[in-house]
Amino acid sequence: MDADKVAVVASWPAPRFAHGLWGFLGLTVYYRKFIRDFSLIAVPLTPLLRKDAFAWDDEADAAFQALKGALSTGPVLQMPNFDKQFVVDCDASGAGFGAVLH
Repeated sequence: MDADKVAVVASWPAPRFAHGLWGFLGLTVYYRKFIRDFSLIAVPLTPLLRKDAFAWDDEADAAFQALKGALSTGPVLQMPNFDKQFVVDCDASGAGFGAVLH
């Protein structure tokens, strides 16, 4: 991960208006597939985007901090434990081949 980009995300201030929240959620939605339980974490933030509904509270701040933390830490890559059962999902197309180990 690029240290400069991590620093920018880590120093992102809490939004004071719905427009700032839109910008932050736009960034996080782009990376949602890399954030486990993204939709569950973002639940307290999405109602704040409604018209005249922006009211920042502790629950919203906790969700904001959790998403910032998820964006600024990378996934841990390691070798599989061959003593345990695991699944390999594969997907192929005319342009390439991909696999995910669960």
